[in-house]
Amino acid sequence: MSQSVDRQANEILAADIRLRTPDPIPQFWEDTAKRYDLKTAETQTFPSVVFNENQSALATIKAVTQNYPLRGKIRIAKELYANEFEIEGIPEQGKVWVDGTLISRLNVNIGDNISVGQTDLTISAVLKYRPDQSIGFSSLAPSLLVNIKDIPSTGLVVEGSRVRNAFLVAGEEDSLDNFYNIIAPTMPESTRIRNREESLERTQNTADRAQRFLSLTAVISLLLSAVAIAMASRQFAYRRMDMVALMKSLGARQSFVISITCIHIFLVGLLGVILGSAMGFAIEKILIQIVGDLFATQLPNPSLKPILLGSGAAIILLSGFTLPSLIQLRNTSPLRVLRNDITPPSLSVFFISGCSLLTLGFLLYYILEDGWMLITVFTGLLVVSGSLYLIGLGLVMLMGKLRGQAGAAWRYGLANISKKGSKSVIQIVAFGLGLTVLLLLTFVRTDLIRGWQKTLDEDAPNYFLINVQRDQRQLINNLLLNANLEALTFVPLVRARMTKINNQDVKTYKFPDEEGRWMANREANLTWATELSSSNHLVKGEWWPKNYSGVPLVSLEEEAAMEMGVDIGDQLNFVIAGLEIETIVSNMREINWDSFQPNFFMVLTPGALDDFPRTYVASTRVEEHQKSVLHDITRNYPTVSIIDLNSILQQVKNIIDKASLAIQVVFLFTLAAGIAVLFAVVESTVDERRFEGALLKTLGLNRRTIMLGMLAEYTALGFVAGLLAACGASILAWLISVYFFEIDYEFSLVIWVYGLLSGIFLVSLSGLLATKKAITVSPLHTLRQGP
Repeated sequence: MSQSVDRQANEILAADIRLRTPDPIPQFWEDTAKRYDLKTAETQTFPSVVFNENQSALATIKAVTQNYPLRGKIRIAKELYANEFEIEGIPEQGKVWVDGTLISRLNVNIGDNISVGQTDLTISAVLKYRPDQSIGFSSLAPSLLVNIKDIPSTGLVVEGSRVRNAFLVAGEEDSLDNFYNIIAPTMPESTRIRNREESLERTQNTADRAQRFLSLTAVISLLLSAVAIAMASRQFAYRRMDMVALMKSLGARQSFVISITCIHIFLVGLLGVILGSAMGFAIEKILIQIVGDLFATQLPNPSLKPILLGSGAAIILLSGFTLPSLIQLRNTSPLRVLRNDITPPSLSVFFISGCSLLTLGFLLYYILEDGWMLITVFTGLLVVSGSLYLIGLGLVMLMGKLRGQAGAAWRYGLANISKKGSKSVIQIVAFGLGLTVLLLLTFVRTDLIRGWQKTLDEDAPNYFLINVQRDQRQLINNLLLNANLEALTFVPLVRARMTKINNQDVKTYKFPDEEGRWMANREANLTWATELSSSNHLVKGEWWPKNYSGVPLVSLEEEAAMEMGVDIGDQLNFVIAGLEIETIVSNMREINWDSFQPNFFMVLTPGALDDFPRTYVASTRVEEHQKSVLHDITRNYPTVSIIDLNSILQQVKNIIDKASLAIQVVFLFTLAAGIAVLFAVVESTVDERRFEGALLKTLGLNRRTIMLGMLAEYTALGFVAGLLAACGASILAWLISVYFFEIDYEFSLVIWVYGLLSGIFLVSLSGLLATKKAITVSPLHTLRQGP
């Protein structure tokens, strides 16, 4: 599931890894990719003027090889505003797929020829969407997609031509890692590598959050398994005490006794690993068949890696959480053969906690790979466990005093809880932990999906208008108003290039991050603003006053500033149209890329760019039945480029849908594991229940009364555990949602209702089902066997 969400996000790159370089693609890259059975494709991107008779227009030529794209699908249409559809493959040699804006500018139709360099190509389709198309302003010209075999005949790519070559790679994760590790040391500085982590911000956040949630479910599963193993091993040791005492009384040494027990546990664990691995592998196969069609990308084939990881985790958990019980079993006295009430001394709480914490800490760190999240989850669960123990201890003592005020069944149930003392407290802790992690997972999942759905604003802009001239703004707004659309707010855009940071040339400046070097050396898009945009949030420094007229100030996007190693007060120099401008960094912003508004990494003070040439950009929402106004704009103002965001918005929605489906499926398995743990906790006391039931039946109580008493006991335990679990889950869900998933969390009484109801229902149900046998067995048979 995790890999499938990654693949869906990688469609933004049209590959799993994209290597971009101004130089020809090295043969070494291709050979290395072939060695690891990776799929590859190549692209060449460059600007050029294309012609049709007396019409001409600047275009971005995208030449691709046969395998393009490796991730995602190209979408085309047979007419300018016809419905689009997915297509396999690329244009045939001699054919070209052209962006709709370019078709309008050249005044051509499907089937016409256009001149690209020294050759003529036939327009065979309207290019609606390609997976790696940009929604920024770095490429203002509309694009056309051409077969790379046609490039030599155009004569446009010669030595010294400004061409961006890209090498696309896709395949299995291990093979991709091997490929990258081999070529990374040989890559020149001019090469830029991009993967999912550097893809479109919006899809990256979705995929990262899905990954974190899937990691969280793995952690929850481990915690539930740990609770189950601890309770089961405790019962296992208790049942074998008589046998160990007998063997010791017959002369067996402690090492022999413990060796037999360890072998027994190892064989049981091995059987569990084999059966669990087989079931997991089979379920994974079945899931791929069931939900595979719901994913736009092909799901990865099952591998042995999860089996090895699961087996290792099972062995580590089994070793760490059975050790305290084994040591206690080892200390069983031979006198137990004569006196059944003799039990080995209990181990130190610190020793048991130490074994458990070390085991869990090792596994959690390996899975999460996030130190802060590990500390939060770990500390939170420790606090919850301690609170459960202390509050549970107090409530157990309180129940002993309240039992006289209840009916017969409740008197029996509350007396049982009070009488067992520490055993009841341990059950409350076990039940409470199980319910806490299930509630935590449930509400984090709900908040995560709700947060994703909030980003899918149905009124979000779906078209960008760029390269708008100053005198065209009002004319375009008039067209929109006539079509019953809102007038646009145009944002100025000035092309510039950064030259110095603190008077040091950017070519020699030492950047803390290679992304910072790329950011500083690329062509920059600057704008100015009087007020902070609604899609931006100030994180450092202060925004300038409305009437500011001093030294030019610049506001930077927070992450870009960190990558360039720039802070408030630093000086940045830009060259615009041959003239240099000096700016001082005034503040830093966090940008909400989900808004699909025109956002800039660098924003200057009003007046700083008045003397420089500029164009304008804007975003708008145009519904399907209003698309004719876009045709009017491109026909009347051919210099204006219109970028269609519908396909990109749909791509984001697809990724969110797939991520939601993935976490829902995984959540169901974790929920089933949690319920199984509750049964395991109850099963650990079934022997005592059986003996108590036999005694009570011998004393004349009927089955109904005994059942009601046990039901009262489990209801009380479930109520306490559910109440405390709701409190712990609320706090943990808030911490994880806000600080790790970066989504809003709303405190709600629903979690308390769910906690109480699920605690009472699940604990009572599991208790009654597990102890049903305890009151159906013959009292004589039970009393002969003993407790």
